[in-house]
This record gives sequence, structure tokens and C-alpha cells, in this order.
Amino acid sequence: MEFKELKKLLKKDYSRLPVIKIAVLADSASQLFCQALKGYGYTQGIHLDIWEADYDQIYPTVLDSDSALYTTAPHYVIIYQSSKKLLSSFYKNSLQQKKEFADKQIDFLKTIATTIGTRINTNIIIVNYAEINDAVFGNFANKIDSSFTYQLRKLNFALMNLAISRPDINICDLTAIQNSFGSNTIVSEKLYINTDNVLEIDALPVLVKNITAIILAYTGRFKKCLILDLDNTTWGGIIGDDGMEGIQIGDLGIGKAFTNFQKWVLQLKERGIILAVCSKNTAHIAKEPFEKHPDMVLKLEDIAVFIANWNNKADNIRHIQSILNIGFDAMVFLDDNPAEREIVRREIPEVTVPELPEDPADYLSFLYQENLFETTSFTEADSKRNEQYREEAGRAVLQQAFTNEAEFLESLEMTAEVKPIDKFTLPRAAQLTQRSNQFNLRTIRYTEEQLKALCNDKNIFTFTISLKDKFGDYGLISLLILKRTGKDQLFIDTWIMSCRVLKRNVEELALNQLIVLAQKEGCKTITGEFIPTAKNGLVKNHFDTLGFSAAGNNLWEMNVDFYEPKSNFIQIK
Repeated sequence: MEFKELKKLLKKDYSRLPVIKIAVLADSASQLFCQALKGYGYTQGIHLDIWEADYDQIYPTVLDSDSALYTTAPHYVIIYQSSKKLLSSFYKNSLQQKKEFADKQIDFLKTIATTIGTRINTNIIIVNYAEINDAVFGNFANKIDSSFTYQLRKLNFALMNLAISRPDINICDLTAIQNSFGSNTIVSEKLYINTDNVLEIDALPVLVKNITAIILAYTGRFKKCLILDLDNTTWGGIIGDDGMEGIQIGDLGIGKAFTNFQKWVLQLKERGIILAVCSKNTAHIAKEPFEKHPDMVLKLEDIAVFIANWNNKADNIRHIQSILNIGFDAMVFLDDNPAEREIVRREIPEVTVPELPEDPADYLSFLYQENLFETTSFTEADSKRNEQYREEAGRAVLQQAFTNEAEFLESLEMTAEVKPIDKFTLPRAAQLTQRSNQFNLRTIRYTEEQLKALCNDKNIFTFTISLKDKFGDYGLISLLILKRTGKDQLFIDTWIMSCRVLKRNVEELALNQLIVLAQKEGCKTITGEFIPTAKNGLVKNHFDTLGFSAAGNNLWEMNVDFYEPKSNFIQIK
């Protein structure tokens, strides 16, 4: 969207949208940036309530404990320092100070982040530093540590290391945007000189789109699944007409574009994105390249759900969704055919359907710019996710062979490990709170640092549940956090579960464990709360189904003394 379109959206009614509070700290004029950010938020169905610090007052604002930065309690703080301002400051330094410039700047950012983090519970988004070639040393700038080029690149690298060490910090990659669109496209010398706005007006929508993607990922709105068409999308040509030998993949001609596309898709899979195929083809013919073609990068085992038939693609995507049990809004569908794209957009508007370029050689550059798969975390468990969903598809096939649900569950031979959060499960537990939307009773988000603090509280109890069956390992699939709120009362602060294990008796297993804990701690009552959101309607009857009694105001209670253990088919290790 163009800036002028985003600005028009500021006149819309935001009253019905969920509010996310933002604070913006910048060393240059930021009014236009804030307008673009709020307008883009409207396109994503959120009201970004923005507080903007005074011009070029980052440090004083952060140090002032009475600043509105803290009294407004923003969910996210955005910090933007322009490379142009840094360059002006850099020139004032002595030779030795120039060699220490990046180190001083990163120390400044550490101080800023630490001060903010100790005063409010927030996440910090830092815009990194666009490249500037001041041409003082020419190409020799890459070999001398007193050049601005050297110090700026060192600063961006140090910023990445800072973000790695601080889970509450994320980077909006302005340098990547610059690489895609060009320095002259995103930075305006004339605008900067006349108004102190650093970025071109037309670059603002791109920047705010990337920042909003980070915010949405924090709130659990991100893409989990990539659905691929095959003919002229995953490979060149039509497998049914051209045969396996006639399709275009490999290192020659346009085949290279499809091979590189497949390599990118494979990297997404290894990052934790679920891969599925939705193709109008005869199934055994469509699978043949995955099984036999020597140049195929993607193999059949990389695909969690493979659907190839002659049915409507929208119906097939619905079938894929029923197997994966994720929201349509977590899906991306890639298809070279404009007519097929339009059908899916019309019938399932929640699915993201990019308008792929006509030339396959442009697929990757286009998809890079789209930045469809934003995330705020990555754990080792993510790399196993595709295989876990492939196993789930196998369970779905097995379930069809049983008419009795209990017999099916018993046949799975499930085992569970139940234990408190520890240093090994902490990253995944934090990720569950950030990502889970459907089976999430209160939708409270926690960072790793916040969970660490909870674990050190003697009145807090945590459970993590990991599950296996004969098909494979689900991994850590559930998290419960309990708070002692009285001498004999426990409150369920958090109850999250992966939708992959719905109707596997995990809820019953977890409740049995809660009762054991309550009895051990001398608690007579367990209280739960359901806070409805747009996404968690799945569990609105959760407490009622498990035998809790309504206590008003979305609260539910269970008397421990009258509880009878729930039967299930899971063996605890």
C-alpha cells in the first residue's frame, strides 16, 4: 500500500479493534512513520495505540522514571536511530573515538534496553542501521576500523548478538529492506534536509509492514504452513503431459529457478514451517518426481500432507486444514495459476495467497520481499514439526479404521512425561505461550525471563507435558501454570495445549496431575478462568466438560475432595 492510502485509514473507526499499545522513540522526525504504522495496523485488524516521544529525546525519555513511556505501559517499544544522525555524530569524533564508535553505540542500546526492561514488562523492537557509503575511504573502508562503513557494519553485527542475548529484543531489518529496494528508494536526502524525515514516503509502508509482522508474531498471529501447487510452481512443466523426464528442474535454464525455489522451501521446513501439497493431478504421477527424480530437492518425506486429485483446490485445502488442525489464517498457498489463486481467495479468504510473478525466475525475489514467515522464536523442536504433522496424518488414516474411539486411543500406545519447567523445556514453554491461540484459556504471553521468575516463586507451580505414541514423538505439547491464591486455593494462570493432541485424553491426564498437586499442597479448591478471544472459542466449554462448576465472571471451580480421577489411555513415564 502507498503511504497516502495508509494515512486515509486513520479516519476509520478503531473502537472495535483489539488495542496494542506502542511507544516510538526516534532520533529523527517520526510523525509520518507513526501515521503509517497506525494505518497499517488497521489493515491487520488491530488498533495500534501509539505514544510518540519528543523529537531526538531517546536517552532523556528512557532515564526519566516519570516519563509517559512508563506510565502508558506500552506492549512494544520501537527504537529507531537513523544512520544519517550517527554519521553526523561519527564525524565529530577523534580517530581513536571513531575506532570505538560501534562499541559505544551498542553500550548505549544495552543501557536503553536494560533500563526499559527493569521498569516495564514490554518487548523492544530496534530498527537496525541502513548502510551509508560516505566515500571517504572508497573500497578501502572495508579494511580500516576507523571508517564509518566498518563501524556501521560492526554495529549491526553487535546488535544481532545483543538480540540473541535478550529474548525481549527483536530487530526490524532495515538493511534487508534496503538490499531489496535500494538505498535511493528508501532514503531521501531532500526530505531529510528539509524535514528531518530520513525515509522516503514510499518506503514507510514497507518498514511498518515488517514491524507489524513482528508484533503479530509476538501475539501468535504468524504463518505455520506452506501449501504448494506442483506444475509450474514447484517444477517447470506439467507432469501429467511432459512426464518425469520432461519437467524442468536442475541446473540448466529455467530449471535452476525451480531448484532454487525448492531449496528455499526446504529451509522453511527445517525452520519449522509445515509443508503440504495441493495439486490437480493423479496422485501416483504427482508423487513420482519426489520419489525418483534425481534433481528434486524436496522429497516425499518433507511433505506433511500430500493431496493430489482432481477436486476443487479450496476443498482440498479445507481437507489439509482438518488434518493439521491449524487456522486457515496460518496458511500460505502458492500457485502459478491466477484462476486457482482467485478461487481460493474467494472461498477461503483467511488463507494468504500471494500474487506470484509470471516469470518463475522472479519467484524467490518476490517471496523474499513478502516476508511471509515472520517469527520471534526458534527452538530445536521447530525443526521436527513437519515430521510430527506427517505422523499426525498417519494417525488420521489409522483412526478411520476404528469405529470405537477408545480402541483407537488404546492402539496409539501413548506415553507422557510430566515435569516442571526446567532449563531444557524453558524455550519451548515460552514459545507455547507466545504462539498458542486456540487451546489457550487465558491467552497470557510470557517471555523466557518471565517464566524463569515464575519458576523461582514458591507459590507458583508449573507442569510441562510431552507425549509420544507408536507413530513418533509429539514433543512438548502442553503447559500449565498454577498460582496459590490462598491457604487452600490454586488458580490456573495458564493452560495451553497444542491442537495436534486434541481428543487424545491429554486434558484428562493434566487434570489428574493438577488434583495430585492440590492434594499434596493441602489445597481444597482449584479455580480456572476462560477469557474469550477471537481464536479460543475451541475451549469455551473446557472447564464445564471436565466437571468444573461455574462460579461467575468466566470463573470455574472444582472441589478437590469430590474429584474422581479421569480415565485415559496415556501411560506416565
